[in-house]
Amino acid sequence: MKALLVGEYRQGKLLDGTYETIAFAQKLGAEAVLFAAGSEADPPRFDGKVYLADAAQCGEYNPALHVKLLQEVVSQENPDLVVLCHSSYGWDLAPRLALALKAAQVSEVVDYADGAFVLPACNAKLRRQVRPKSKVAVVTLQSGAFNLSGEPTGNPQVEKVAGTVEEGMSFVGYEAAEKGGVDLSRAEVIVTAGRGIGKPENVALIETLAKALGGEMGASRPVVDAGWVDHSRQVGSTGQVVSPKVYVACGVSGAIQHLSGMKKSGFVVAINKDKDAPIGEVADVLVVADVLQLAPALISALQGGQAARATGS
Repeated sequence: MKALLVGEYRQGKLLDGTYETIAFAQKLGAEAVLFAAGSEADPPRFDGKVYLADAAQCGEYNPALHVKLLQEVVSQENPDLVVLCHSSYGWDLAPRLALALKAAQVSEVVDYADGAFVLPACNAKLRRQVRPKSKVAVVTLQSGAFNLSGEPTGNPQVEKVAGTVEEGMSFVGYEAAEKGGVDLSRAEVIVTAGRGIGKPENVALIETLAKALGGEMGASRPVVDAGWVDHSRQVGSTGQVVSPKVYVACGVSGAIQHLSGMKKSGFVVAINKDKDAPIGEVADVLVVADVLQLAPALISALQGGQAARATGS
């Protein structure tokens, strides 16, 4: 099997998601080559051929031109797969490329098993397997689903490709998202409320636990979607990506979208009634318990310890 990986640059810097495509190729045992519109100043750390378009001429974001460049690379390499990140760049480019190649497109892949791509279904409660029938398939990877076992290494063999920017859409630049609420990326301790807390009235309990630990409260997507907690506190691929020293997941099942947002946490504690919940696979400590019973006991112990230190007893 051969895979053409599509890397991403932003403002001259290679994005980490590029290495997730490399990890995916390794999982498949596929021969891999890589395409990106970027800069020689920050080449991918990759032992293989890299088709590099100069972003200064071709743009970091120019889907019409990038499709043409990719078609040329596909004709040279004849890959079985073209692999992109499930990002705003990938969302835009993948269907355009699939149409141009008359190829099947498979979005948001989280695993590969039994010769099939594994995708989330029913808001990530279920998973389904897909086997494309076309000669070439274009796939996008869910953020955080595939990771290298160590730091990326390698010396690429760079082959430059070029194209002419045509009239039409012009890329103006990047605009940072407006920060709202708390910046969880700076928190050293995060206690996250998941769907397992049961009802909105129980959010205050999780918030109290977070304060007792000297941290901030986060939330999973189902809790935010239900309107229990503001989106500014959402952790995950569609929320904030965090890396606290301690991460406490309260009633969080552990969908891949959530795990991708907290995978770099230093120490992970999961509290869940389900001993088989996916969050347990990444937790350093899994407490099989009802968070609504355990949290008050933890708060009492923590506040009691703080009171004792304050009085010097």
